[in-house]
Amino acid sequence: MAVHPVVETVTARIIQRSRPSRGAYLAHLEAARVKGVQRNALSCTNLAHGFAAFPANDKLALREDKKPSVAIVSSYNDMLSAHQPFERFPAIIKDAVRQVGAVAQFAGGVPAMCDGVTQGQPGMELSLFSRDAIAMATAVALSHNMFDAALYLGVCDKIVPGLLIGALHFGHLPAVFVPAGPMASGLSNQEKAKVRQLYAQGKATREELLEGEAKAYHGAGTCTFYGTANSNQMLMEVMGLHLPGAAFITPNTPLRDALTVAAAQRAASITALSGNYLPVGHVVDEKCIVNALVGLLATGGSTNHTLHLVAIAKAAGIVIDWNDFNELSAAVPMLTRIYPNGDADVNHFHAAGGTGFLIRELLDAGLLHEDVTTILGKGLRAHCTEPFLDAQGRGVVWKDAPLASADENVLRTAAAPFAPDGGMVLVAGNLGRAVMKVSAVKPQHRTVEAPALVFNSQEEFMLAYKAGKLDRDFVAVLRFQGPRANGMPELHALTPALANLQDAGRRVALVTDGRMSGASGKVPAAIHVSPEILAGGPLGLVRDGDIIRVDAFTGTLEALVPADVWCARTQAQADMTPNHVGMGRELFAMFRSTVSAAEEGATTFGLPSPIPTTVALHDADAIVEDLPGSDEDTLIKK
Repeated sequence: MAVHPVVETVTARIIQRSRPSRGAYLAHLEAARVKGVQRNALSCTNLAHGFAAFPANDKLALREDKKPSVAIVSSYNDMLSAHQPFERFPAIIKDAVRQVGAVAQFAGGVPAMCDGVTQGQPGMELSLFSRDAIAMATAVALSHNMFDAALYLGVCDKIVPGLLIGALHFGHLPAVFVPAGPMASGLSNQEKAKVRQLYAQGKATREELLEGEAKAYHGAGTCTFYGTANSNQMLMEVMGLHLPGAAFITPNTPLRDALTVAAAQRAASITALSGNYLPVGHVVDEKCIVNALVGLLATGGSTNHTLHLVAIAKAAGIVIDWNDFNELSAAVPMLTRIYPNGDADVNHFHAAGGTGFLIRELLDAGLLHEDVTTILGKGLRAHCTEPFLDAQGRGVVWKDAPLASADENVLRTAAAPFAPDGGMVLVAGNLGRAVMKVSAVKPQHRTVEAPALVFNSQEEFMLAYKAGKLDRDFVAVLRFQGPRANGMPELHALTPALANLQDAGRRVALVTDGRMSGASGKVPAAIHVSPEILAGGPLGLVRDGDIIRVDAFTGTLEALVPADVWCARTQAQADMTPNHVGMGRELFAMFRSTVSAAEEGATTFGLPSPIPTTVALHDADAIVEDLPGSDEDTLIKK
């Protein structure tokens, strides 16, 4: 199947745009390689420290120069349901790699915070920055240079993007991502949302709300709605960084354990010591990034990835922007309905056909690049499969994904999609540039023109709502929520209130420089407004009563204010001191002062720069010629 012309055009543009930084990145990757095992670069003293506490047989293997060492980098903690299952994984992994003549070491842990716990709390203002902190912690774990490959154990929100950013800064090492899987389905998403709205209306007690939440989030595993955590897992599948179909197998089951064993053994088999060297810096190339964009859009994934995918790409020397998301969204059909874009959860999606079905449909429609390298080697077609236990009930076998969806209310073919587009649009105008996720927003709500009501915090908005002051048509302009201001917290506390007002017949919308992520729901929201006020953005010029137009159909984000009046205004001011102290926020001052704009990934790191000519490469003449990237000129010439 020929590649769709829009996919081809966007890919070529990204390749051309990224040439200097991608070239610099690949040069850094090659400079980091050494002949033989990576630990050959260490002195005897270094190496002795590196294996001092290991069992005798593993220590002997590490003394040799022939057996690979696999790093385990984990986000385990036992408070978070999604990461609690990782407690068992290191022992499984160590045993699995011994079976294939390798050694695994627990290289380090990374922080893992839950937006579900910190939602509406001061700790949420650390959430976005935790992604870069995780990348830094990953770098610390790998900086010992003992390792020939790495397994990354993570699931949720900022954790997988942070791990992948860290992995890409060690792009000469192969990387296999290892999920823990979703919890079993509990209270339905619709029932959960209903309880939340009733509580916001004062028609349900706190005890009733807590009971509903506890029935929805009830055991080990990832939350089952399609927010950022499960969007992460979908992207690892489409990018070829998981074993096929690994994302949505529930924890603590024989198949989950068998997949963990297989992932560990795969990592040990793709090091530079093998004839099948697959460094992550070559796996994640421009085509891989475009595949990730398409996978996100085809499934109505989290808007957080309009930040995270930009940052991930940047870590690999690849430059993407919101124009790329917008152009692809217009061409990529919606193939899934998973809450908040539908009633089903990810367990229903997996049962209907799962990631193998989805990837095959997108490949057959020419919407994904098949000629990429994955952790299985050449070609994404190998990921159009589903895992099962073998006849002995211990190993994994893969079978072709089903030809038909088991539930067309959840998963459809590219020939009969739920919608002709990906449901994510760029809106722009005199208020800046922003992202709208409209896949769950009914067409009649996608255009709102109404007076502005300006708020400087979620708390201000909720006080006005509870006081009955918002029973009208309006556009809520929630400002000073960008990364420089207060770390760009998610604003889910607003969703039930805005949904109630919309259900009551009011024309409402939200415009903010904050985040709403994958659970933004049915109310139109222009989010991630960039530039933010503290970077000179125009959102600070809005005043109560200004007519604001938010139009997802025309891509409009405008304050309908006469130009002379607009230009005569000065920026609004706000005292952000209370947001910079307490709950550890003072420790993150350096992040707030150096963070880039939302459209640049809201990152604290830049693109790779060329290696100085005075720096010698370890093995510059050993570049593997058959690694991906050799066909870039051909694609651009097309």
